[in-house]
Amino acid sequence: MSVSRQGQTVGALQRFRKFRRRQIKQLGMRLIRGASDFIASQSLVGDAPVLSNDAFPFTAELEKNWKAIRQELDEVLKERELIPAFQQVSPDQKNIAFGDHWKTFIFFGFGYRVDDNCAKCPFTARLLEGAPGLLNAWFSILAPGYHVPPHRGVTKGLVRVHLGLKIPADRTSCYIRVDQEICVWEEGKCITFDDTFEHEVYNNTDEERVVLFLDFKRPMKWPGRLFNDIFLQAITLTGYVQDGRKNLFEWNKKIREKPERLSS
Repeated sequence: MSVSRQGQTVGALQRFRKFRRRQIKQLGMRLIRGASDFIASQSLVGDAPVLSNDAFPFTAELEKNWKAIRQELDEVLKERELIPAFQQVSPDQKNIAFGDHWKTFIFFGFGYRVDDNCAKCPFTARLLEGAPGLLNAWFSILAPGYHVPPHRGVTKGLVRVHLGLKIPADRTSCYIRVDQEICVWEEGKCITFDDTFEHEVYNNTDEERVVLFLDFKRPMKWPGRLFNDIFLQAITLTGYVQDGRKNLFEWNKKIREKPERLSS
């Protein structure tokens, strides 16, 4: 086979794989939306856009220890250039994450522990390991003046928590809208919400905003809890999770071997 024909074959295969992934993703989203009503009916914490922290006792542990977490964050931020942009880890975020404006320092991604990052923040990692039902956890670092467009999360089976760590002085100009509610971050305080409601983020300041971003399994009745566990386990097998895991592993490998390669 000629080099030209080989190139055409490879190109066609790549296009087919992209098409197949797009179709699978669309089918998956339809199934997820179809399950939302059932999951909501099984919830033990209601189905409001913004939820009470009282329903999630671990938020009190986060707030109590926020200064120790902030100390480790400050060390991480000394090497911002070694932290990947969100879409570099998860290409599925390309519609809401642009350029180098939204960085993520990931500890856990859908239950997978990122050992390199946990080793850099041992206190934070130990604290997170004791969190019941935790699936995702990372430092979410938003550049000054950045706006995260409106979007929705994947499943009602998760509840999201933001712990304010580094918040601009002009707090009212840096906020998240969840459905019709405006939530303003405060250092050392948690905001708990359902990310399947449309939400967007504004940082209309000249300062950086950093929160500890966490996803927990939603407290549910037994039938719903079983369904949710099976469903979330299935998500970990998809390209949505596995591609991100591979990208982050490769990024950290470059850092270990030769950090300057990140610019190549």
